[in-house]
Amino acid sequence: MTAKNSAKYKRKNLKPMLKPKSVAIIGASRDPSKVGHVILQNYINSGYEGKIYPVNKSGEDILDIKTYKNIGDIKKKVDLAIIAIPAQFVPQVLEECGKAGARTAVVVSGGFAEIGNVDLQKQMADVAEKYGMPTLGPNCLGVMDSRSRSDTLFLPTYKLSKPQIGGVSFVAQSGAVGSTILDLIVGEGFGMSKFFSYGNAAHVDEVDILDYLMHDKETRVIVMYVEGINRGKEFLRIAKEAGKKKPIVILKAGLTAAGQQAAHSHTAALAGNYQTHEAVFRQAGFTIAHDIKDLLYYAKIFASEPEPNGPRVAILTNGGGAGVLTTDAIASTRDLRLAEFGKETTAALKKTMPALVNIRNPLDLAGDADDKRYGDALAALQADQNIDMLIVITLFQTPGADSRVASKLIEYKDKSAKPMINISIGSSYTMMHKIMMESAGLPVYDSPAAAAAALSELLRFYKFKSRK
Repeated sequence: MTAKNSAKYKRKNLKPMLKPKSVAIIGASRDPSKVGHVILQNYINSGYEGKIYPVNKSGEDILDIKTYKNIGDIKKKVDLAIIAIPAQFVPQVLEECGKAGARTAVVVSGGFAEIGNVDLQKQMADVAEKYGMPTLGPNCLGVMDSRSRSDTLFLPTYKLSKPQIGGVSFVAQSGAVGSTILDLIVGEGFGMSKFFSYGNAAHVDEVDILDYLMHDKETRVIVMYVEGINRGKEFLRIAKEAGKKKPIVILKAGLTAAGQQAAHSHTAALAGNYQTHEAVFRQAGFTIAHDIKDLLYYAKIFASEPEPNGPRVAILTNGGGAGVLTTDAIASTRDLRLAEFGKETTAALKKTMPALVNIRNPLDLAGDADDKRYGDALAALQADQNIDMLIVITLFQTPGADSRVASKLIEYKDKSAKPMINISIGSSYTMMHKIMMESAGLPVYDSPAAAAAALSELLRFYKFKSRK
């Protein structure tokens, strides 16, 4: 971590950036291949209800919307100025935005410190600071807010699926990683609140964004991909406070020396020593991801599952081998353990299960298990006070496993006061049911190891949060 700014930390107001009542798109274009055109089109397509002011030096209307030659010609309040022009003109245009009273700005343009133009980036940051105008970027995708429908991302809507409204906010220094995550979460069944791609972090950085999201009532879970952290002391202070309030999942790039060099050439990030960062993240109570899949697996369990009462896990399966693998995965964690069924649970299961089912944990329902057998087992396990969490394995390749089983799991998930997750492994038929369960709020994992790790991190976070 490096200290970019030793001055006393001052909170930046990012609300006008995310909830703008008016946006000026500087560099708007009639050419569909241009970034400025895509951004304007996305604002129109998204259903954004605020005022849109395209700005282009020609002044000719674009997409039948009145266009201005300069932001100063608008003569109305602008909450967010989106700048998509060549880098060399950005400081001058940002100055014009400041004079016109723009409250915030997003600079999507590249060509700054990431290619060695450090002075140009500093000029941009100085202008933003001069006018007290929080400015995101440069070299970024910008922001998206699922509720306000503000969307500065210059990615065509036909290429990128947009997630449903939810409580997870994503922060990505890399636009490419961020857009990949956005595309992937649509298939993971949980919703998004906000998205930040902040690029070179010349003015608004990960400290400002984390501080904002920590206080944002619409954000329940914060997920971060970072390449470098500029203000170590400020970050640690805010991270410690944020980690007590909300689950924070973080993926830090630059594990190796080669990765650190790549990060610097990508966003001019000073990646720093990975072990130092990891220690800081642990101290703040963050959940550390090691790849993009981890980010998604942890995000969805925090988004959907309640606080567990303890570490005791019951495993319900229709395949003995899968139950054994999941038992190994549970035993391999630091804090989870298999639950012992209570006497009432054992008695209830003996009444409803066929003789071939051995009443023990993991509970193997056998390969012919149908929706009734799953339902009877779940009724008994959910009532057992000796069980804190449930892993339900559904191998849809077996004869009895079909949509009725998926529906039964959804039914009991809705009733459950305990964390309950699913493991389903397979191709097209399985994926159809995965989507069905995920869309109903039941997290589905594709391996025992991933499921166990997610439950372990869920338990660890609530233990950390409860510390004085």
